[in-house]
This record gives sequence, structure tokens and C-alpha cells, in this order.
Amino acid sequence: MKTIGLLGGMSWESTVDYYRGINTGIKQALGGLHSARIVLYSVDFQPIERLQHAGDWPAAGRLLADAAGSIEAAGADCLLLCTNTMHKVADEIEHAVSIPFLHIADPTAAALAADGVEKVGLLGTGFTMEQDFYKGRLRDLHGLDVIVPGDDDRQAVHDIIYQELCQGSILPESKQRYLGIIEGLARQGAQAVILGCTEIGLLVKQADTAVPLYDTTRLHVECAVDFALARGQTPYGV
Repeated sequence: MKTIGLLGGMSWESTVDYYRGINTGIKQALGGLHSARIVLYSVDFQPIERLQHAGDWPAAGRLLADAAGSIEAAGADCLLLCTNTMHKVADEIEHAVSIPFLHIADPTAAALAADGVEKVGLLGTGFTMEQDFYKGRLRDLHGLDVIVPGDDDRQAVHDIIYQELCQGSILPESKQRYLGIIEGLARQGAQAVILGCTEIGLLVKQADTAVPLYDTTRLHVECAVDFALARGQTPYGV
């Protein structure tokens, strides 16, 4: 079994799901008392959140690149960044290590392609929905037509992530707001919706809506388990 490197803490609320999900996947595959070989580096999210909203992405990239180097030095065979938004600095992180970097957008795009989805809605932080580092990868590398909510709905999605979900607060009214936004994306022609923030799956589940949801946390976890067990080909050719 290969060792999975996790760069988490952004927020720790969703990193818990990575740890649980990967261990569950290994247990289901191997049985017995098996669990995953994991190197976890969990950062303090407060200074990173400040750098995000200050627009100081180079400083955030340096901080996470240093952490990634520590993960590799500890013996990890691959690296997962347990957040969608900080894939804004994925290039800096990937260049800091020699082990494979498993980009969160790629298993998501692979799942969409396998299901024949061509036009997809995207929910995430304002950074993820509005900037091109994530949408551009889905469009240019995977050929997806990506749409996002309007201004007011984007702000609501962003605020609920930072003010509630990252702090472990799950509110029924916020779930209803998200479900309304998801339905709005479907009316605009989205065949499915990407839950493009690792916290959103804490609030909205597939059972809550008829619109197909693609939870990036779950898909990233499945990719990590496949890598650890050398089970088939990942979207990264490793």
C-alpha cells in the first residue's frame, strides 16, 4: 500500500471527511484491521484565510509549498490538497515536490465525463466561482461548459462557507438557500452541479435534490484510495 499525503486544515471540518473517507475506503477494499497509510499536515487556517481575502496568493502559495515539502519528506507517495480554493496555488505546490500531485478537479471531471455531463454548475467560494484557476481547468483540460450563480447567490454561497460551514455550523435555512441556488443552475441548463468546496458536502446531500451533485471531497478521496492500492489508472496517469 502506498502512503497518501494530505495537506489539510482548510478547514479542518472537511479534512476530517478526507481522513475518515480514505480509511473507510481502504478498510472496505482490504478488510480486517487494515487502515490507510497517511501523512497529514494540518495548517492553521486563520492566517491563510486572511491572505486569501487580502489577495496575497503568493504568500499563501509559499506557506503551502513549504508544508507540501514536509509531507514528502515524511514519506508520502502522493499529495492531495484538501481544499478546492487553494488549488489557486496548485502550481507552486506541485513544483515544490517530486511526488504526484492529485488535482481535485480531475477526478471530478472524469466522473462527469463518465456520466455524459457536458454543462455543469459550480458552487464554491467566491474565489473558485469567479476566478479562472478552477473553471479554466475544467473547460480547457476537460472540455466542460461551466456556469456559476449570479452575484447575490455567489455572495451567499461564499458567506455560508466561511461564516458557517468552516466553523461547523449547519443551518437548515442555509441548506434551503443552497438548494434554491442549485435549482436555479439547473434551470439555466446545468445537467449537474459540482460541490466545489470541500465543506459544501457537510450541508447538502444528494438525497436533498433531484439535480445530480458531484461532491469533490468524495471523488478526491476515491482517487486517493485508488492511488494507494494501485487500483487501475487515476486521471493523472500514475
